[in-house]
Amino acid sequence: MSKQQQTETEITRLPKEFVDRLTRPFARFLSIQAGGGVILLLFTVAALVLSNSPWAHYFESVWETSVGLQLGSFEFARSLREWINDGLMTLFFFLVALELKRELVLGELNNPRMAALSIAAAIGGMIVPAAIYLALQSGQPGETGWGTVMATDTAFVIGCLAILGSRIPPSLRVFMLSLAIIDDIGAILVVAIGYSSHISWGALALGLLGIAVIRFMALTGIAMLFRMCSTATVTMKAPKNQFAT
Repeated sequence: MSKQQQTETEITRLPKEFVDRLTRPFARFLSIQAGGGVILLLFTVAALVLSNSPWAHYFESVWETSVGLQLGSFEFARSLREWINDGLMTLFFFLVALELKRELVLGELNNPRMAALSIAAAIGGMIVPAAIYLALQSGQPGETGWGTVMATDTAFVIGCLAILGSRIPPSLRVFMLSLAIIDDIGAILVVAIGYSSHISWGALALGLLGIAVIRFMALTGIAMLFRMCSTATVTMKAPKNQFAT
């Protein structure tokens, strides 16, 4: 490399800042597949410790902190707990469902026998905990809470799978992921139907409308049009950098 090329390369390189010493190790940690699972387990342990400590009251009050937007008389605010349960968890299940759909269309769950095994295991994972709960709580005030023990914590399942990484076969990973999702869907339906006081028909209609719009886009080829546009954008040749070496 000539002296001029070396000078031009140094010009295009941004100067190192002090914050880089902190962000680079953090970025390397997040790039590790097991990083998310480790973070989940650490925060779970921290939450258990705080919930059973003298600071439990303060820890609980943090989750009730109101966070939102206010413009004049208009106010849209929710507690921090609600933002996580209704916002971030919705996005989480959306992303997990996309992976499950890919497995149903192109992956191992495309095989009816594999899909049937996951469904049967999920049903068993719902019935057995509910039966044990009813056996222990028969005649007790908490007997009606049998539906709350049916759900599998999908986040912990994914976290454990991420920590184990390549030490488990892909087929087992798909099976556990699909089992957890199907189990959660069944438990949510049981809780929604058996424990809710009323059904929000407006929200249900809005959800069905969204599904209909997506189906219409698929049938008319609009989704394919967006895919072609995004592919064309990625494959466009970028302009050459005048300082390229």
